[in-house]
Amino acid sequence: MITDSPKIVTARLDHADSHTLERYLATGGYEGLRKALAMTPEAVCAEVDKASLLGRGGAGFPAGRKWSMLRKNPVTYLVVNGDESEPATFKDHLLVERDPHQLVEGVLIAAYALQVTRVFIYLRGEFALGLERVQGAVNDAYAQGAAGRNIFGSGFSIDVVVHPGAGAYVCGEETALLESLEGKRGFPRIKPPFFPAAIGLYGDPTVVNNVETMSNLPWIITNGGAAFAALGLGRSTGTRLFALAGDVHKPGVYELEMAKTTFDDLINAPLLGGGVHHGRALKAFIPGGVSAPWFFPEHLELPLGQDEVAEAGSMLGSGSVVVMDDHTCMVRAAWRITKFFSRESCGQCTPCREGSGWLERIMERIERGQGRTEDLDLLLDACDNISPGLAWPPQQTTICVLGPSIPSSITSAIHRFRDEFLIHIKDGGCPFD
Repeated sequence: MITDSPKIVTARLDHADSHTLERYLATGGYEGLRKALAMTPEAVCAEVDKASLLGRGGAGFPAGRKWSMLRKNPVTYLVVNGDESEPATFKDHLLVERDPHQLVEGVLIAAYALQVTRVFIYLRGEFALGLERVQGAVNDAYAQGAAGRNIFGSGFSIDVVVHPGAGAYVCGEETALLESLEGKRGFPRIKPPFFPAAIGLYGDPTVVNNVETMSNLPWIITNGGAAFAALGLGRSTGTRLFALAGDVHKPGVYELEMAKTTFDDLINAPLLGGGVHHGRALKAFIPGGVSAPWFFPEHLELPLGQDEVAEAGSMLGSGSVVVMDDHTCMVRAAWRITKFFSRESCGQCTPCREGSGWLERIMERIERGQGRTEDLDLLLDACDNISPGLAWPPQQTTICVLGPSIPSSITSAIHRFRDEFLIHIKDGGCPFD
């Protein structure tokens, strides 16, 4: 069902000048911040908690609960994670380019609610236009008194720093991001004790939130947490951005009401994906970024809800839905995903560093028609060493979840499309070439 829910984070995108301060002010911009500053910080936090806003970065942890974990300290930080680097994921990219002021206002609201001493917006270095526009929006906020000293005469002061990353996927993991922000290699930290809310940036308590999460805050404060919570179902409240890619007529970013809309709606509705292109049949789709286990045609009626997708054995993750039609080589698809993870492993943990390389080499051998039948068992055995039991959510054998996420595509492909692997091996090549 496609609902008539309001657009929350994409309301301005029909305007060509949606990134400008003039358009933002003309469409109610910074009114949420003004309202927040007239409230107590505790009341602002209560509204976010009432909204039951799940983090939009992948893990789906409630933002209000994360805020409540911030350890009291003279120095605290808010860090915004804009290091969106997973293949086919481009919702945050859209927001930082097309509505940077909405992000900046959300960041300022969160900074006031948490009473932090400084804010850092960490953006993927390849987002050249997005970096330029977010920095411009921050400069505009300072110029009009929305950031800096005594913002809007409230007595609250905050500085906002925009920091570009260097293009490492692992820096999307919050503790690796903090390491990078400190000028070190992006190595994830061991948790515990390094939960950011207790020991974060520069050793001080830190809240790390995603770009889309922050972009929801102006609407929540303006309209109330209860209005946000009234959208969606269960824990999956509000709307969410879904980046639809792959073999569909109309790839793009769509803002949909959570849990009331299905994968079938997203992929096949004429107003959204428009169906699988060239009149072909759906073969498989990835529901939440390439680290997620794959879904198949029988999963189309699943709602776009956090718990519903988890119960079916996968995750909404980064909000990236990749469609594969019946002309897709599943061996090649799984190999390319594995190759990405192998390249992006930070190398800190042995199962990820060594295992990803072994898996990639075996997958390439099969794809090129040089595989052996026993390679399939070898692949599953290596996957089991990285993620014991091959279950989802995965068992942790590494400091961060990158390593245990690697087997998802391989195990999905082998369990569902084992015959394609065998054809590659027996015929000495890909049948789709």
